Order: sequence, then C-alpha cells, then structure tokens
Amino acid sequence: MSKARQQSRQAVAEVGAIAESAADLWESAYVRFETPEQEINKFVGRLKNLGIDRLDRDAQVVELFCGRGNGLHALSRLGFTNIEGVDLSSRLLSLYRGPAKCYACDCRQLPFPDQSRDLLIVQGGLHHLSTLPASLDEAFREIRRVLRKEGLMVAVEPWLTPFLRLVHSVSEIRLMRRCSVKLDALATMIEHERHTYEQWLNQPTLILNLAHSHFTPVYESFAWGKWRFVGIPR
Repeated sequence: MSKARQQSRQAVAEVGAIAESAADLWESAYVRFETPEQEINKFVGRLKNLGIDRLDRDAQVVELFCGRGNGLHALSRLGFTNIEGVDLSSRLLSLYRGPAKCYACDCRQLPFPDQSRDLLIVQGGLHHLSTLPASLDEAFREIRRVLRKEGLMVAVEPWLTPFLRLVHSVSEIRLMRRCSVKLDALATMIEHERHTYEQWLNQPTLILNLAHSHFTPVYESFAWGKWRFVGIPR
C-alpha cells in the first residue's frame, strides 16, 4: 500500500474516532440531564397535553429518533399496544427493553408501506438533521408517505423563544454550570451538536414553511423553548 493511501486511511480513521468521541460525550451529557424515569414522565405529560392519550389505543404508532426508547415506554404507559421505534443508532436501540419493534434506519428511508401508520412522533430529533432544508424536506416527505390520510404527525423540537435565550445565556456562565448538573449537561450537549442545533434555531421561517407545506396544522405552539406541532398530511 502506498504511503499516501495509508495516510488517507489514517486520516479517515482519526475523523471517525473524533466523531465517535463527540457522540459519546453528547450521550454522557444526555444521561446526566435527566434520569430515564424523569424523561418517561416528561414524555407522558407532554403527549397528554397534546391530546395523544385520547387516540385509539390500537393505533399504529411510530416514534422516530427513539434512541434508548423512553418515548416508547411513555407510549406503553399510555396504553398503546402497536408501537414501533426508529433510530439511526443500533447501539442505542440495543439498550431498549420493551414490547415495541425497533428498526435501525434513516428517518428519510422508513421501512413501512405507504399510508400504513396512524401516528408518527418526533421528540427532539429533527434538529439533529445535517442539512436544511434538504434533509428536513426529505424527512417530512417520508413521514407524509407513511401516514394514513387522517394520520397525525407530532413534533416537539427546540425553539428560540425568550426562555431558551435566557437558558443559553445562563449556561454560558461557568459558575452556574458548576452549581447545576442539568445546566452543565445541557451546555455540554449544545457544545457537541452546535452546528445542527444552531442551524435549526436560526431558520424558523424555513422550518415552519416546510412543515406547513407537508402537513395541515391541527395544533401548534411556541413556548418554554419548544415548538409543539400536530398536523395531518396534505
């Protein structure tokens, strides 16, 4: 093997190791941010507030970007029985212990037939997409393809409200980070996803235009640093 090729492979390996290390640091911070039980309870309350607990418990439900599956546990606690999860990371999916069937795949290429699911949920995953608007448009198109005619798409994502601006400002103060494990965990996560996070927060009009072009809003709100959206396919 030529020296140039060896150097090229070494460079690729180093980039991969750096990316994996950054992912591990983000995951570690995520775990510190709240316990699994706290996150499950948060998801249960959030889904109730969005009216998801009023849907047929036999509905076919998919959670995208499901990670370790705390959102899937929340759906189980609400009584849903036909639950599936999707995440790009097979490692995270392997940590889930529950009744849902899980798939390791890209949210832009879902393994489901057209118009075959009643409810698709995303809780904090879309802002991880690498490019806007292309990746988001592809994700929305795929969600719309999979949903039945009267199905629902639910999205809860960070939004640059006055509250979130305040949280960002406080998280930049070292003393405050030392006093709060949760604040330090949030700041660490932001540090390791800064590109996609800021890309998302800085393009609200583009995001809303895309969402509304694919789904007719049934409910939408912007409060406490979150965009909450429920829509049906157009």
